[in-house]
Amino acid sequence: MVLMVDDEPQACKWFQRAYADEFEVLTAHGVDEALDCLAGPGAATVVLLTDYRMPGRNGIDLLREASRRHPGVIRVLVSAYADKEVAMQAVNHGHVEFMLDKPLDEALARQVIREAVAQAAQRRQERDQLDQRAAMLRDTLGFLAHEVTTPLATVQGYLSALQDRHAESPDPGVGEARIAQGRPGDVRAMLDAARRRTEYAQSLVSSFVQSAGDAHAVQPAQRPAAAALVRSVCGHYPYPADEAQWVQIDDAHDFALPGRHDLVFLVLSTLLKNALQALREAGTPSPRVRIRLLPIPAPEGGQAWEAIQVADNGPGIAPDILQRLTHEPLTTRADRGGHGMGLVFCRRVMTSLGGAITVSSAPGDGTVVTLCFPLTGSRA
Repeated sequence: MVLMVDDEPQACKWFQRAYADEFEVLTAHGVDEALDCLAGPGAATVVLLTDYRMPGRNGIDLLREASRRHPGVIRVLVSAYADKEVAMQAVNHGHVEFMLDKPLDEALARQVIREAVAQAAQRRQERDQLDQRAAMLRDTLGFLAHEVTTPLATVQGYLSALQDRHAESPDPGVGEARIAQGRPGDVRAMLDAARRRTEYAQSLVSSFVQSAGDAHAVQPAQRPAAAALVRSVCGHYPYPADEAQWVQIDDAHDFALPGRHDLVFLVLSTLLKNALQALREAGTPSPRVRIRLLPIPAPEGGQAWEAIQVADNGPGIAPDILQRLTHEPLTTRADRGGHGMGLVFCRRVMTSLGGAITVSSAPGDGTVVTLCFPLTGSRA
């Protein structure tokens, strides 16, 4: 939408007749009326043109206010030759982005408005991208904080238990102490579990630190290989008991991952955690989590993908929950710290990478989660 501001009604009428064939045109006859139009409900003005000389506040006053209140609007000053010096001052102070001479040359003005509309669209796209990145950053930091807090809370629990079992030697002259065990190997198991959970939390943080370093590197970071990332996630995960034996990796079809590997690391960690928890809580006999790298051919008229697939042979998911799973927070573990944002976060990450996530499952038939990545044109 284009807003033309001029205190002469005839000038506004002429402008509307001349340019309404190509643009949606609004008119105003003064600064206050123009500002009301810009701030009105459902306002969609992308280009503001204003005459300089108007009673009361002039066009420069309007453009200054517009730049402060509505920075996304492209500002154009229409001025006579006598106003050039004032107009140049406005340009130098950043209130004006285009200038047109009065009286308007219709062809030139039309071209300037076209360029202004295109610039406004680009500016809006850049602003939307920044908003999306900011939202993703907030989501990522919140989710990362939760994922790090969970293993650290477990470590704290182990340390508290060890502290409760600690006993000083009854002989003050002997510098020894002991920690009571409920059963043989109990203390060693707690220490080992605490160490593994600490290493896992550290791996999550280290992944994001590395990504931050890559973002400021002079040379672009090399695209990480999917197989290496899968093995890193599986290698750092703090498996309880012997659950590491449940995991099988098929990474013969390796490929280069697009985008930030720290986000994919967190997504894979989430999927592995969900699968192991489902198997553990259901008491599935011969539990198995299979992680595969595979190509997904394009259906007719569709898109081909590279994929990481996480499949388990657990209890599966009820249909009414399945259809909502990646679109809204759902959890069956609220009493154990679950927040239901896991798969929602995973979907947002995959969307930001230009990919997708699919979940297929049926009660009693396991669950398959597939991360689909756009083709990069390179093999890892």
